[in-house]
Amino acid sequence: MSDASPRARVWIAYTGGTLGMVPGTDGYVPAPGLEARLRAALPQLDAPGVPAFELYEYAELLDSANMSTADWNRIGADLAARQPGYDGFVVVHGTDTMAYTASALSFMLEGLTKPVILTGSQIPLCAARSDARDNLLDALILAGSCAIPEVMVAFGGTLLRGNRTTKVQSEGLRAFASPNAGPLAELGIDIRIHRERARSPAGVPFRLRPFGSAEVAAVRLFPGITGDFLARLLAPPLAGLVLEAYGAGNGPARDPAILQALAEACARGVVVVVVTQCLEGRAELGVYAAGSALARAGCIGGADMTAEAALTKLAYLFAAGLDPAAVRAEIARDLRGELTAG
Repeated sequence: MSDASPRARVWIAYTGGTLGMVPGTDGYVPAPGLEARLRAALPQLDAPGVPAFELYEYAELLDSANMSTADWNRIGADLAARQPGYDGFVVVHGTDTMAYTASALSFMLEGLTKPVILTGSQIPLCAARSDARDNLLDALILAGSCAIPEVMVAFGGTLLRGNRTTKVQSEGLRAFASPNAGPLAELGIDIRIHRERARSPAGVPFRLRPFGSAEVAAVRLFPGITGDFLARLLAPPLAGLVLEAYGAGNGPARDPAILQALAEACARGVVVVVVTQCLEGRAELGVYAAGSALARAGCIGGADMTAEAALTKLAYLFAAGLDPAAVRAEIARDLRGELTAG
């Protein structure tokens, strides 16, 4: 891949996260003034092949553990407003909920035609040893040159589809993996783009679809879970639930109270999407009797979607104004590369 054109322009949204943190009284905290610190630490920003950039710093910088749907809407609106003026976009974000934000933005930004790349670091830029420099430079160069019209995550020398990512390490520098889809690029001595894995532009007009107020949730099955617990969780006003099941999408089928709670909720219009707790693989509700029981209760299989993608996809579909039957149909359809058709 050739270097980015010097004329390429990238907009960077600094939302907070470890990359820009400094020591505080209770530990590391996000700090303003990131652009000055970046220019001091990275003279490569002025090197040939690195695109010009404008950095926008949010007034409230967040540890990503504090991210909410309102923050996703704000970031999405800022990216949408600047689509005409830039060749690519970088979102500096904390790692804890980066996979959620990447998934959310992939659905919100309909008809995307330019790269949107999330990045961050496990060690702050201010530290003597930090992965912030490489991650930020990788994201910036790729945003200005790769021309992949998707929301992605650049981290630890790989470029991943955003709605396929999940955080797999709390301390390692390759914090993210895409267990069910190969990387879109690998960054070693050379940058290797896997264009055969990238999606083409959707061919529809670009627009932002902000999230609404429909309540969605996720719960992980565990031995000893009860029907009463699920019934309380599934009570109104819940609209959708991601059920993280065992193996290929199995649940405790011998407990009638659990199946009754799920069946009553599904009959009421709650959309229950089953994904697997396993890092790799897919939820196929007809493979085992324990999965078939969930299907008979009205649950739908989420194929190989991550829990993050399934949750944000539910929120997106309800925000689009679809009724439960339409949401159920769209959950099973690949919209942004978030699932592999089975």
